[in-house]
Amino acid sequence: MQASQIKAAVSVNREMLALYWFLGEQIIEKQAAGRWGDKFVDQMSKDLRTEFPDVKGFSRRNLLYMRRWVTFWQDAEAIVQQAAAQNQAIVQQVAAQFPATPFQLVFLIPWGHNLLLLDKFKVPADALFYVQKTIENNWSRAVLTHQIESGLHLREGQAIHNFEATLPKPESDLARQLLRDPYNFDFLTLTEQHNERELEDGLIEHLTKFLLELGAGFAFVGRQYKITVDGDEYSIDLLFYHLRLHCYVVIELKVEKFKPEYAGKLNFYVSAVDTQVRTEADGPTIGILICKSKSDIKVEYSLRDLTKPIGVSEYQITENLPEQFRSSIPSIEQIVAELGDWEGE
Repeated sequence: MQASQIKAAVSVNREMLALYWFLGEQIIEKQAAGRWGDKFVDQMSKDLRTEFPDVKGFSRRNLLYMRRWVTFWQDAEAIVQQAAAQNQAIVQQVAAQFPATPFQLVFLIPWGHNLLLLDKFKVPADALFYVQKTIENNWSRAVLTHQIESGLHLREGQAIHNFEATLPKPESDLARQLLRDPYNFDFLTLTEQHNERELEDGLIEHLTKFLLELGAGFAFVGRQYKITVDGDEYSIDLLFYHLRLHCYVVIELKVEKFKPEYAGKLNFYVSAVDTQVRTEADGPTIGILICKSKSDIKVEYSLRDLTKPIGVSEYQITENLPEQFRSSIPSIEQIVAELGDWEGE
């Protein structure tokens, strides 16, 4: 039942966008002839709303968006078709429903998502990145807005790593794509001088937002995850499992600049998880080191001869709360107590 409902929803959306594309092309064609200006759009809007009084979407503003939409993507038709070819799984699921129409990825996301991309981007290649991500992850418009504002297309796959040397293809490419640099932790409220425990506590407190920032496929396993090696106990900051790569992901947090010994310690943790936690059904464990800052050259040297797949990224918090202000803000408990006193008066 759910599959048929999804298929029907995709079909309706695709057919509506096909109509919008046709109308956009008609406006461009008429105006290019030189005899029709914006008054033609006004008349088209009036005629369509008269002919189809129960159908929304034929306002002058929306018709002008259709013209923008067609113009924007016509110039990028080649890269859209190339992206479609690269997403064969999506093509096989949906394209068969429309054998007479060239397959276009942009027809598979809602009109509101398309309008958002038109308003946010001037370069089709950047917009196409978010079209693909929306299809892959079924992003709502709110999530899409968040990812655009966080500059995901500039951060995904940008971390330094050794995946090509430590993972087979295509796992190395998929692992590279799950990394981001920098990670955006703007959802945290921390002082400039925060420590690792405060950073970890904040990420766990806002776990849903942290998972959104990590990207699709991450499942939380535990914090301060205990492992014992030769009688000594160690604690891994955060342990995740990636559902698409089918592997454990060890994340270590550092609130200072990268040091070479951090990579060695993470390599040790990844080896321990591979030996003690990983099963035959799991892929090689991956390590992610997230630091306050880093020297790319030092990171590259540190990862060069390590045997475990590791990536190193920075994190950013654009608005750290000054200590003097943080101490003056009342806690939730204090606010509740104050409200209780006020209600009793």
